[in-house]
Amino acid sequence: MAHSYELYVDLLAPCFCCQARQPFHFTSASDQVVCSFCVRHLGADKAERRDTDHLRLWTELFNDEQEMHRSYVAATKATIAERDATIAELSSRIEQLGALVAGQFDATPSAGVRDLLENDLIKRAERKTQLASRQIDWAMAVIWRIGVLHHDDVSKPQQCTCGRALADCAEGRAIDPVRAAMSDWEKKNVQLLRDGKRNGLPADHPAVIGERTR
Repeated sequence: MAHSYELYVDLLAPCFCCQARQPFHFTSASDQVVCSFCVRHLGADKAERRDTDHLRLWTELFNDEQEMHRSYVAATKATIAERDATIAELSSRIEQLGALVAGQFDATPSAGVRDLLENDLIKRAERKTQLASRQIDWAMAVIWRIGVLHHDDVSKPQQCTCGRALADCAEGRAIDPVRAAMSDWEKKNVQLLRDGKRNGLPADHPAVIGERTR
């Protein structure tokens, strides 16, 4: 199937197999949009290996994105602390100047103070935090889809909904450590959806479908 990506340049694009953004360098519109990691998955007889490899990849991506998010949060907190210290210093200076210039401070332009507070460093930290949040939403949406296919079958004890025994289901075991985190994420984003706010729920989530049909 032909693609529309630019040729002869290095770029990132979603792999048709694992759906993760991967590096590509296309030389033809007919090149397969399948990353080097997933080339070995081509062919119907390799479906089981493909699913296991994808779970491992997505889990690693999720863990990397969590670490990135923690770093962004720490950097943002440090930036906010620096901003608060700047505000405190400026407030002190304003009080001192107020004692000297009496009522003339009202005529002084405040744009310079705003520029100091709304500096580029704070804006970059905010953008990084937003990006990290979207990356976590993407990873959680992938894990949610896997969880829909692989979880305890209430009608058949000790069996996964995929038909295998729970002990034999590699996909279910792979996401077991993050099921609680995924459930908390899902509840939070369902509430954001109900409040009319931006959320990370995938388009095929029942809550999203329900909102569209209301």
